[in-house]
Amino acid sequence: MLIQLIAVGYALVAIFNHASPVISGIIVLTMLCAASWIAIRPVKHHKGIFIPAAISLGGSVLIHLTISILLILSISDWYTPNVLIPLAGMYLANSMNSISLTTERFFSELKNGKPIDESRSIAFNAAMIPQMNALLAVGLVALPGMMTGQILSGVSPLVAVRYQIMIMTMILGTTAVASSFMLWLLSRKQTANIVE
Repeated sequence: MLIQLIAVGYALVAIFNHASPVISGIIVLTMLCAASWIAIRPVKHHKGIFIPAAISLGGSVLIHLTISILLILSISDWYTPNVLIPLAGMYLANSMNSISLTTERFFSELKNGKPIDESRSIAFNAAMIPQMNALLAVGLVALPGMMTGQILSGVSPLVAVRYQIMIMTMILGTTAVASSFMLWLLSRKQTANIVE
């Protein structure tokens, strides 16, 4: 962990000093591939899951990055690395966990003999439990890491709260959309297998 964080720190300094849409795009694409691979680890014995995971993660994160960067923050240079990379990282990490829970639960329910529609509904509800718990606990049980970091760096708590609200709602949205995409793709795949 220590070596990784130090290496990432030095890499980010270089990237932030030389903003480029190509470099930012390559970094986010690399993050997407890594997140997709990690997301399917619990169900890697099922074939053909990587592409649906990458499509679900990529589509959901792209939608929410667009909303965050262009509509909420109103940053014209979407590729600004000190905005794009941290936001993409937060959205991908949370969606990755949601995809893992969704996929594992979906196949478990199918294995237990549940129909596809019911398995899909159960899997979605299970995947959203951590996000709903986080929304209920934020501020009351714990201050989120981003908000804590901003406050420690001297930013007004009221400004930190506004950013944190944006992050929490975008994370809720991206996990829900990613899980929905993934379940839709898995359902189509299962239906096609049944037809064959």
